[in-house]
Amino acid sequence: MISAYTGTQVRAAEEPLLADGLGDVLMQRAAHGLANAVVHEFRARGARLNGASVVVLAGKGNNGGDGLYAAAFLAARGMRTTAVLTGDSAHPGGLAAFERAGGRVHRLTEAALPQLAAEAGRADVVIDAILGTGAKGGLRGDAADLVRAVAGSNSRGLVVACDLPSGVDADSGEVAEPVLPADLTVTFGGAKAGLLADPGADHAGRVLVVPIGIEEHLPRPSLRRLGDDELARLLPHPARRAHKYSRGVLGVVAGSEHYPGAAVLACRGALAAGVGMVRYLGPPSVADLVRQACPEVVCSTGTVAENRVQAWLVGSGMGPRDHEQLTRARDAIASELPVVADAGALPALPAMLAPHVVLTPHAGELASLFQRLDHGEDREAVEAGTLAAVRHAAERTGATVLLKGATTLVAAPWGTTFSQADGTPWLATAGSGDVLAGVIGALLAQAGHDVEPFRDLGIDDDDRWAALAALGAALHGRAGRAASEKAAGGPIAASGIASTIPETWGKVSMLSNSGTRKRKSHSQPLR
Repeated sequence: MISAYTGTQVRAAEEPLLADGLGDVLMQRAAHGLANAVVHEFRARGARLNGASVVVLAGKGNNGGDGLYAAAFLAARGMRTTAVLTGDSAHPGGLAAFERAGGRVHRLTEAALPQLAAEAGRADVVIDAILGTGAKGGLRGDAADLVRAVAGSNSRGLVVACDLPSGVDADSGEVAEPVLPADLTVTFGGAKAGLLADPGADHAGRVLVVPIGIEEHLPRPSLRRLGDDELARLLPHPARRAHKYSRGVLGVVAGSEHYPGAAVLACRGALAAGVGMVRYLGPPSVADLVRQACPEVVCSTGTVAENRVQAWLVGSGMGPRDHEQLTRARDAIASELPVVADAGALPALPAMLAPHVVLTPHAGELASLFQRLDHGEDREAVEAGTLAAVRHAAERTGATVLLKGATTLVAAPWGTTFSQADGTPWLATAGSGDVLAGVIGALLAQAGHDVEPFRDLGIDDDDRWAALAALGAALHGRAGRAASEKAAGGPIAASGIASTIPETWGKVSMLSNSGTRKRKSHSQPLR
C-alpha cells in the first residue's frame, strides 16, 4: 500500500532528526536517491551517462539544495551539469558541492532568460528543484517565465521533479501554473498527497519514493493507495460449500425507457465481479432487455422491501421523471443495507446519508450535488481541487464518496481517503460508470460485512466501505486497461470492460505476496 502525507506531516517527521543535527544527512540521502533515480531512468531509456547534459533549476531553499547535491553526484558520473539559480541566493552547501564537482552556475535574470531557457530545453535531463513542500502560490517572475518556456520546448529531454513539481501543492494536488510536467517525480520520506490527486497527478509522471530515515516518525497517512498485495487480499473468494445466497445477492434499481442499456451494463458489471445473484427491479421493457442480455439476472417486481438482498445498486440510467425508480432508490437507502448510488439517484437522495452508502459522481455530478446543497462549487472548481472536493462532499453528506476521474478518489465522511489510478483514458466512454457501479455493488454484497481482511491491512472497520469502493475502482481500471491492450492499445466500449473483469479478477488474486490464504466471502443473511 502506498501511503501519502501532507507536507506538514513530512516536515514534522523530520523535526526529531533535525533537532539531533542530522539535517545534512537527510539532504545527502535525498540527493543521493534523486541522482540514482536519474541514472536508472536515463539508462532505462538506452542513453549513455558520459557526456550527457543535465540542467538543474535550483531554488533558494532546501529543495534547491537537494537538486544541487544530486547534480554534483551526477557530475561525478561523467554528466555535464549546469545549475540555473532561480532565486537571489542558493543553498550554500549544495552550491559549494556542485561547484567543486565542476558544474557551471548561471543566475537567472531577465536578460539571461532566453539563453537559459534554450539550454534547459535541449538538455538531456532537467531537474526541477525550485519549490518544495512548504511553498504556496506557485512560481513568480523570471522563474515562472523560465518554466513556461522550458515546458513549451518541443525538444526537452527527461524531466525529473525533486520531491514534487514546482507549482503543485503537496497537500491538495492543486496547481498554480506554470508547471513543468515531470516524467518522474522523486519524493523523499513518503509520497506527498498532492502527487496522488488530480490535477497534481497530471504533472507528476511516475512517482518514486526514496526513504531518508524519517519513516518511523510519520503519522497516519493523509491518503492511501491500494497496491497489488492489498487488492489481492481484499478480493472475496467463495468458500468450498458456498451457494448463491452466501456469495451475496445484489439488488439493482437502474435503467429507464430512455436509458435501458445502463441497467444491462450495471448488471453485467455485477455478474462479472463475483456476486452470487443479481435481482433487477425496473420498467418491464427494461427488464425484458436485461433478461435477453443477462439471462442469469432474476427480474423481480414489487417494492424494495419485498426483495431480499444484501446490498443495492441504484441510479444508473435514471432521470428526474422516473418516479417509480426514484422511489425505489429512496427505499433502498432507507433499508440500511449497503448501497452504491450512481448518477440518476443523486438528486433524489436525502441530504444526510451514512458511510455504507457509496456515491459515485463524476466532477459535473458532484458540482450539481454541491449546488443542491447550497455550496456553489462548479465543475471547474471541483476539477481544480479534486481532493478537497471529495472530502468536502463526504463530510457534508455523511456518505462515502467516490469521485470518478483519471485518478479516482474515495473519501469517508471523517476524511480517510483512497486514491486509485489503475486505468486508461479509454475508460472515458458511455456506460463505463454503470459497469463500475455494478462492480462496487457486487463487492458490497459479498464483502461489506467481513471486517477481518480490512483489519489485517490496518484499515479501520468504518473505513471498509471506502476501501471496497477503491477496490472496485482498481478492478474496473485494470479491466479497462486490459481490454484496451487486447485492442492493441485502442478504444474500448463499456461492454468490453465488463467482459474483461473476470480475467482481471483472476490475475489480481494471484498478486498477493503475503502468503496468506485467500479469504472466503460470507455475506450477511438476506434482508
